[in-house]
Amino acid sequence: MNDFPWLTALWLVPAVGAVVVMAVPARQRRLAKALALGVAAAALGVAVAVAVGFDPAGARYQFVESHSWIPAFGTRYALGVDGIALVLVLLTAALVPLLLLAGWHDAGAEPTEGGPESRGAHTYFALILVVEAMVLLSFTALDILLFYIFFEAMLIPLYFLIGGFGPREDRAKRSRAAVKFLLYNLFGGLVMLAAVIGLYVVTAGAESPFAAGTFDLRAIVDAVSSGSLVIDAPVANALFLGFMFAFAVKAPLWPLHTWLPDAAVQATPATAVLMMAVVDKVGTFAMLRFCLQLFPDASRTFAPWIVALSVVAVVYGALLAIGQTDVMRLIAYTSISHFGFIILGIFALTSQGQAGSTLYMVNHGISTAALFLIAGFLVSRRGTRAIAAFGGVQKVAPVLAGTFLAAGLATLSLPGLAPFVSEFLVLVGTYPRYEVAAVIATLALVLSAVYVLWLYQRVMGGPVTEGNERVRDLVPREVLVAAPLLALLLILGFYPKPALDVINPAVTQTLTTIHQQDPVPTIAEQDGGAHQ
Repeated sequence: MNDFPWLTALWLVPAVGAVVVMAVPARQRRLAKALALGVAAAALGVAVAVAVGFDPAGARYQFVESHSWIPAFGTRYALGVDGIALVLVLLTAALVPLLLLAGWHDAGAEPTEGGPESRGAHTYFALILVVEAMVLLSFTALDILLFYIFFEAMLIPLYFLIGGFGPREDRAKRSRAAVKFLLYNLFGGLVMLAAVIGLYVVTAGAESPFAAGTFDLRAIVDAVSSGSLVIDAPVANALFLGFMFAFAVKAPLWPLHTWLPDAAVQATPATAVLMMAVVDKVGTFAMLRFCLQLFPDASRTFAPWIVALSVVAVVYGALLAIGQTDVMRLIAYTSISHFGFIILGIFALTSQGQAGSTLYMVNHGISTAALFLIAGFLVSRRGTRAIAAFGGVQKVAPVLAGTFLAAGLATLSLPGLAPFVSEFLVLVGTYPRYEVAAVIATLALVLSAVYVLWLYQRVMGGPVTEGNERVRDLVPREVLVAAPLLALLLILGFYPKPALDVINPAVTQTLTTIHQQDPVPTIAEQDGGAHQ
């Protein structure tokens, strides 16, 4: 099975599919949409095939492909997948078909006979497939330069998705949000580029074990881990900060988060979910794959500071969510809080914390997709995002209200739903090293209950307010989008073992690579002493 280039097929299917969609005649919008959906389903099929062939007890990186790319720079087209990347590949491949269904009418209605031949729908669906291809390649890249190129390149189709599609009455705001998104992330990418070049120079140095400079992640990590490549502490710290800054912008981590709420609100719901649930995960994933493994000593040096920023993000995002009057902006701010939890677990540098963070990336992607898309269905019916304009929706659209409540309860990490397991693991993994941070983050969970339940009460509860009496319930297409997401939240909430069985070996190998062990718990004795 490994003889077939599965990982190349994984990203090439949506990339080629995007070109084919754009080649469909302008007036054949339905054909273009159906073709895009079929391409996304095919990419999901390839991802499932990779998952079936993956052996959690096998080699760290599997389905490895490696071919010479730019020999003069020591760059290779190198792909491989470990357990951490695999679950994110599955998340991406599973969400995109649902996003295409959810955004079926986001690019405009069908053209009338004799009307203008707009290619808006073609472009919208093709851009989503392009983003999917670039994200999948980023998750599987084992060459640092290859990763960087697509880490940056995915900003371009996202810029056009945010700026070109969304609320028609807010075109100026939409353009500003798209430019802000692009500038923030491009700046982070430029800082990372300097760090990538710096790392290449280090590997080409006189004391390097390499004959020439290299971008091979596996080779550099092995050399750093074995001690054959020693990077001076000031240089390692500077390189770490260069990588970390770019990933923190992408994630986003407070205080580099300000582009997210505007971009999420001004984009279509499907684009916003693609950004928050899929693209932003590239940032947190890269912290695990690149920051920790390439610069283990620098990671330990800066871990307390990053943990502190993560806790601020958890509390800050929740507090701002409570104060929002825009339903979509409220949900966007919850993601800032959740990304704080994810980064907290990563830099707790424990197996439970990092396993919880990886699982949280998956669970957050599912729960955010469910809540944001269902809220988008509601907003499209009412024509406004203002929370004050709603009320009593559960009386006229009970299925919509019920699915909204289920997604909201997952967002606040109700036991029995998927985010609870990952959030619990993050807190348990953080406490042995950062007790205060874990306690503050735990107390912040109360804030999530406030903003979710208060939002539901204001939007769905009470008497039916004027203008809501004709709100339609979910149609079959929308049920087809919501049902799989809610089913996954239940399944992973009650039985997360299959996902953790894939994640845990990769997390263990990461901690072993950076020579980090879980702290041994201490048990207080009755006489006031302690023993291990």
